[in-house]
Amino acid sequence: MARETSSFQSHALALLRIVAGFTFTLHGLQKIVGAFGGLGGAGHPVPTFTLLWFAGILEIVGGPLIILGLFTRPVAFILCGEMAVAYFRVHLPISFWPLLSGGEITVLYCFFFLYLVTAGPGAFSLDGVIRKR
Repeated sequence: MARETSSFQSHALALLRIVAGFTFTLHGLQKIVGAFGGLGGAGHPVPTFTLLWFAGILEIVGGPLIILGLFTRPVAFILCGEMAVAYFRVHLPISFWPLLSGGEITVLYCFFFLYLVTAGPGAFSLDGVIRKR
């Protein structure tokens, strides 16, 4: 019975990893190419080589790597750091409470990526394929 639970956990983690990686990538596309209205809804990308631009690059590169489960732990570590920096630089000065500062998703991504650092990618990952070889 414990084996089945473990298998379901691994599959659920993989599903969460894939969905979170996909939505994280969308944030990068919003910043870098102005997709989904860009920042502020005008469809403009952020200026090149700004802090937001570098964040968008991390999201566009890191999101698909998380989806694929490739280099999951080091990528998740970097993305966890990105989200921590985003929270402390952008949201905390507005309010300590994420609900009031608009930082809920930032906190959730930060702690989800921290979880991936410790748990690994789960099922259906390229890390798993590489590890088997």
